[in-house]
Amino acid sequence: MNEALPLVKTSWWFDEAMTNDANARTISLTGKTDADVVVVGGGFTGLWTALNLKEKSPGLRIVLIEAGLCGSGASGKNGGKVHGYWSALPGISAILGPDAALEIARAGSKAQDGIRAFATLKGRDLWWKEAGNIRISAAPAQDTKIQTAILCARELGVPDSAIELSHADVETRIQSPVFRGGVFYPEAANIHPARLARALRSAVIDCGVEVYENTPMLHLERSSPNLIKTANGSIEAKHVVLATNTALAKMPEISPHLTLFSSYALMTDANPDAIDRMYWQGGQGISDFRMFVHYFRATPDGRVLMGSGSGPISATGDDTDPGLTMDRSSAQRAVSGLRRLLPEFNHTLTAQIWGGGIDVSADRLPFFKSMPCRTIHYGAGYSGHGVNATYIGGQCLSSLVLGTRDYWSSLPFCTRTLPSLPPEPIRTWGGSLIRQSIIACEEAEEQQKQASLYDRFIAEMPKLFGLKVGTR
Repeated sequence: MNEALPLVKTSWWFDEAMTNDANARTISLTGKTDADVVVVGGGFTGLWTALNLKEKSPGLRIVLIEAGLCGSGASGKNGGKVHGYWSALPGISAILGPDAALEIARAGSKAQDGIRAFATLKGRDLWWKEAGNIRISAAPAQDTKIQTAILCARELGVPDSAIELSHADVETRIQSPVFRGGVFYPEAANIHPARLARALRSAVIDCGVEVYENTPMLHLERSSPNLIKTANGSIEAKHVVLATNTALAKMPEISPHLTLFSSYALMTDANPDAIDRMYWQGGQGISDFRMFVHYFRATPDGRVLMGSGSGPISATGDDTDPGLTMDRSSAQRAVSGLRRLLPEFNHTLTAQIWGGGIDVSADRLPFFKSMPCRTIHYGAGYSGHGVNATYIGGQCLSSLVLGTRDYWSSLPFCTRTLPSLPPEPIRTWGGSLIRQSIIACEEAEEQQKQASLYDRFIAEMPKLFGLKVGTR
């Protein structure tokens, strides 16, 4: 089916959420003000941090500034799949060891509980659907990853966290001519991400946080107190929390540990009959076993979101690189993924397609740290799995601001030594080359063909150099 690509700069999620929040009062900062804490960034991380700070220390004066509207960035663009780290156990265990892997996964369970409690509070319609997550093999070459996941869960003593699905088991949950076996992860949910962001915005305002939108930070002067300058004002604050997602890749303290990939997603028009024909009634979120993963889920009104994590790498960590948001070939890969994986939607039009940057850390786990001055704090490195992890980030960052040594600030997210990525320009040039070869290999595998020797060799280079990013 040939169709134009309706590529937009926002997202279907955010546009829909704003139709229900059209009367929200927006204020921009003008003049000088001061605060105990200023939070820079009105996405999930900044909003959870502000909310947790108010809960832990109600007397704090907190100001939150956002360059656009709260939820208009990555928090309103993602797939809305809420799950922790049980599905990442093999990778985390290989990097940090089994004890740290289990500690991180259990922290994700606490985060899941926290998000559930917020999302299901009476009066909130955030499309929370808790039905688990499925990773499906969609090509013979992906089959081995099923056993890797199952064996790791058994070896770590948590077999119920990852349940093997035969082809017949998969077909009882969703049917597609290319689906094979899979793994079911019970602890997972779907949510409307932009509605969640807007609900968090309302919650922080209700508890006394001053929220200024359309107020980008232009300069941070590190002093005592710290000074943040905006276009029409300034804020003095003892503590600053930097929750600006991909923009942090520009900071010299953070850039060695962070690179910027991108992901593209589409939302179809509503077609509940197609969902019925696939017997997809459970509401599970689903993804395949590609490295540049396809991730997909349905909405309550019968639409399907399909994402592809195969977008370009930003040149030298520039979060304004148009390739992160407006690359048509990456958008087309999301469309192609939909047509191949869910052919019942072959004759359903695409409502919108959008792209967004992903802050990928050197070990593919987020990190929450304080700078040596102990008054500037930051969180980054969500690596495409941010909805659950941003709750963890809010807890960790609020503890760091308050200087408390507690459960959250003692987690590996805060305490581990961060590995570094190769320097520029090797990072961008080499990463782009490897990305192209991995895409070629994965597309060949889906056609049950062998990629060229060149692409297979280049795709294996990250492993040869001991890197954790870009490994299949």
